[in-house]
Amino acid sequence: MSRELICTPEGRFLLEGEDEAVAAWERQLFENGDAAALPDLACDSGASPDAGVDWLRRFARRWLARVCQTRTPAPPAPAEEWMDRLLALPPMRGAEYVTADTLTRLWEGAGGALAAACAETDGGLEAWLGRHGAEWHLVGRVTFHLAENKRDAERPFAFLATYIDNVNAGGKPQHLPLGRALQTYAQAADQATLRALMGPVSHASELSPLVKELLESRAVFQALRWGPEEAWRFIRALPALEEAGLVVKVPDWWKGGRPARAKVTVTLETEKSMIGVNAMLRLAIETTLDGEPITDEEWAKIRAAPAGLINLRGQWVEIDRGRLNQVLAHWEKVAAAHAAGGLTFHEGMRYLSGFRGFAGAEEEEEDAGGPSWAEVAAGKNLAAALAEWRDPAAPSVKPNVNATLRPYQEKGVAWLAFMRRLGLGACLADDMGLGKTLQVVALLTLAKPPGPALLVVPASLVGNWCAEFAKFAPQLRVFALHPSRTPREEIAAALTDPARAFAGYDAVVTTYGLLHRTEALRSLTWEAVILDEAQAIKNPGAGQTKSVKKTEARWRLALTGTPVENRAGDLWSLFDFLNPGLLGKPAEFAAVMKSLGDSPRGFAPLRKLAQPYILRRLKTDRSIISDLPDKTEMNALCGLSRKQAVLYAKLIEQLKLDLNDPALEPMQRRGAVVSYLMKFKQVCNHPAQWSGAGVYTPEDSGKFLRLAELCADIAERQERVIVFTQFREMMDPLNEYLTGIFRRPGLQLHGGTPVAERQKLVTKFQEPGGPPFFLLSVKAGGTGLTLTAASHVIHFDRWWNPAVEDQATDRAYRIGQKRNVLVHKFVCAGTIEERIDEMIHRKKALATDLLGGADGAETALTEMSDDELLRFVALDAAAATFDSRL
Repeated sequence: MSRELICTPEGRFLLEGEDEAVAAWERQLFENGDAAALPDLACDSGASPDAGVDWLRRFARRWLARVCQTRTPAPPAPAEEWMDRLLALPPMRGAEYVTADTLTRLWEGAGGALAAACAETDGGLEAWLGRHGAEWHLVGRVTFHLAENKRDAERPFAFLATYIDNVNAGGKPQHLPLGRALQTYAQAADQATLRALMGPVSHASELSPLVKELLESRAVFQALRWGPEEAWRFIRALPALEEAGLVVKVPDWWKGGRPARAKVTVTLETEKSMIGVNAMLRLAIETTLDGEPITDEEWAKIRAAPAGLINLRGQWVEIDRGRLNQVLAHWEKVAAAHAAGGLTFHEGMRYLSGFRGFAGAEEEEEDAGGPSWAEVAAGKNLAAALAEWRDPAAPSVKPNVNATLRPYQEKGVAWLAFMRRLGLGACLADDMGLGKTLQVVALLTLAKPPGPALLVVPASLVGNWCAEFAKFAPQLRVFALHPSRTPREEIAAALTDPARAFAGYDAVVTTYGLLHRTEALRSLTWEAVILDEAQAIKNPGAGQTKSVKKTEARWRLALTGTPVENRAGDLWSLFDFLNPGLLGKPAEFAAVMKSLGDSPRGFAPLRKLAQPYILRRLKTDRSIISDLPDKTEMNALCGLSRKQAVLYAKLIEQLKLDLNDPALEPMQRRGAVVSYLMKFKQVCNHPAQWSGAGVYTPEDSGKFLRLAELCADIAERQERVIVFTQFREMMDPLNEYLTGIFRRPGLQLHGGTPVAERQKLVTKFQEPGGPPFFLLSVKAGGTGLTLTAASHVIHFDRWWNPAVEDQATDRAYRIGQKRNVLVHKFVCAGTIEERIDEMIHRKKALATDLLGGADGAETALTEMSDDELLRFVALDAAAATFDSRL
């Protein structure tokens, strides 16, 4: 794995992986924390193969520039810049955790680290800067000033170069004319100081012809009267001056440090306040100043003036007729190409976001020296429609579900209904546990379309979806197109005439594997195709992905708890399903991504383009936290592999034979029943646990495969999990399996762990960035431990005692936990595990009394009659057995 910058859920940056191309110092850079790394990162002149490191280096250099300009280790954080910094963030793991608070913490933490370093350095900040690079030592010492002089009509600008000699009694820096430095440091002993002071000016002269002229003529040491032409040359040189380490001061009323520009304004508009996949947009072009059209009289004045600065409407305006004509020609070419039919909605969204470069016309050349000479804006109708897109109104009909939707879920249903109405592909990317399934079920109750929706899910989740439909909306007709829920003969019959077979159904639930292998499913045009765990199509070259994308639908929806904006390739493949063409073809997308990486804007255009199609709420959002219960418990239904099902069936037959033994005494019968119940548990976990073979092949266990799916999402989100099992022999196989999933080792604690070691393990797990998982035996981990670093609890096998399970769960849900805790209880469908779980949920109070003894359900089941017991443990083969290929 190559080395990459990631952000943890706590908002901390880390370098992960190994890459020999990365400098040795960079590998050690983050050992003392990300904020402490900023000073050294800013002074590094290299470039990293990782875009995230480069983004952080630019942030560090901005911070150090402010340090040098203010001559203090802790300059105030420029919070007004944070939105642009966040938009420019490249796709990276943990990008969703990078917030304005993260940037403020970094900025202030870097100041604290620098202040500590300066306190240990003779000479303080000046000595530290000098040691870490002359270019930073000199930043802030020489300032180029450009001011307006309204009393001089012929030369309305004044230029002066100054340097900071010291600070006055009030602690403010004193600016002296740069010419004074020639006198102050005239002595031979001071020549080194003068050369150091003039270093940035010399550097700037290599980058800017203007500064070269000023230096060679020695005019830089004088106060100068400038006309508009000289002032404009100065403005165009601003990037070079700042790159050289000079501080630049311009008139305060220039927004963003530059005068206003005359621009080509492109307005996109619709006939009505409506948008949608089939909407066509009109394109209007005009030249504007501050958003207002330029008049004919003003254009005459512009044509008569040389390129540069011109006074219009009482202000100085930047004019470049050559560039304006170039940009105008570009957009007129675009308008001509779309004169007949208008722009497609996707093309319009690309233009509005700035994600351009493959729209069929030559792209406007980006001006690194300032803002663009063109602006694309939404017209009145389109702007109103886009505002509704950001916050759609609730549907007029309320969802008909057996649940009370939380406010954020109501907003989610409203957004999904809006996207479906417009035919815009949508991605619901809420955090795990926020109820994506419920929101989809609620959506499907709003209106009865002419045909069903096709839900494509991993095989392990077919049972969960069917259970959720039955629980929340039993009035919906759902066809479970999978052998685990529907006999194969019935499935085969339905696929001979799917249009007729599925008529009248609201939803058809199937799997990625079956869709890939079943041409009949792809022959229909579905009302909607909904993908659960949509990361399954992140590989665009996979046959499964291609099959999904060939399936026709009037609307497309993707569900995922895994961040989709963190890897550009995954994002492209997802959008190629949701809204084909929006991100262009693969080669076009790659070219645009490269250009964004090299652009001052960073990846802001990609984020602006993609964000409206993605609804993602995090459990860490303050608006969501208050709306969540402290813990959310959910069953994770698991199928049995064929090997498990065969073993389970054999155990039932053996149990039946043993129960029919007339010589069996009551006490012997109780012991035999308890023994068989243990064997059923072992088979449900993994055949190797029952046989003692020791080879825990994941494909042989439905629980192992479900664990991989669940923990892959948890690992991607860099969250942590506690996994409980009651079997000591399961811990080593689970530990090895989870280490592969998380790509990092975890921890184990069981009855054999020395007491002295237990607190050390807990402390290690609780540390920021600690191990990703903690394996615990239920008895050893059920009391006395506080593990609030985990936001997930998995009961891999069930204790069948509600009190014991709740006590174990509360290791994570304790005082000090600031996150909603998700509790995943693994249950093998169609087996004794499912029936005991149903009994517990059906009569919780009774179950607590009945199963609350030391031995849990075992005691209660030994008292059943033979017929009752056999019915209770019977295998529902259709519901239990799965085929991993499907």
